[in-house]
Amino acid sequence: MAYKTLLIEIKDNVELVRLNRPEALNALNSELLAELADALTKADADPKVRAIVLTGSDKAFAAGADIKEMSDKSYADIVTENLFADDADRITATRKPVIAAVAGYALGGGCELAMLCDFILAADNVKFGQPEINLGIIPGIGGTQRLTRFVGKSKAMEMTLTGRFMEAEEAERIGLVSRIVPSKKLIEEALSVAGKIAEKSMISVAAAKEAVNRSYETTLSEGVRFERRTFQALFATDDQKEGMAAFLEKREPQFRDK
Repeated sequence: MAYKTLLIEIKDNVELVRLNRPEALNALNSELLAELADALTKADADPKVRAIVLTGSDKAFAAGADIKEMSDKSYADIVTENLFADDADRITATRKPVIAAVAGYALGGGCELAMLCDFILAADNVKFGQPEINLGIIPGIGGTQRLTRFVGKSKAMEMTLTGRFMEAEEAERIGLVSRIVPSKKLIEEALSVAGKIAEKSMISVAAAKEAVNRSYETTLSEGVRFERRTFQALFATDDQKEGMAAFLEKREPQFRDK
């Protein structure tokens, strides 16, 4: 399927998805999010794809949600349409790892979209922010919840109430991003990281992703119990046997996702 707002290429079991609304700095509208949810759902089902990189342009990952689309909507419209919600849920339901490679502006919905991914590699020119307060609204794609979990209440409250931007060094220091990469090498590095993940057993990758995500959804004791059961279950896989045998035999494992 050809998308109007995305550019997609697959190489070496990694799918690179580029947001492609340059005229609007990749602002998120209903069409883009629906296409992105569709693309990730298909990538999840494609055996050729083992990891996904989501990116924008050098200037903007996504500069926010599309204000033109939202400005004339009423409360009834937003509630009836449940704007952005279903597509955001489909994006987070992706079982394969999704890496956000973020350069330039990641504001409002763009910051929220980056946080929907599994982790963020940030270019040195990045600017994160939740400036919805300047429009008389608040974040609506999980920003108040995920940002608080990522960086703590004080930072999240300040950013949400003032709308100020956060640059790369601060974002890395407080844990919003995994690490900073020179902007010219961002995609190269993101693809390299995704390639390393693609070499692993997809059974254990999916289990690891689910276990880490569970830590944000439950108590410590319940999370540890979930991890323990998942850890134990992996001993029923062929990949566990192969991985440990390869370690003992000092060779590279040949995982078969079984």
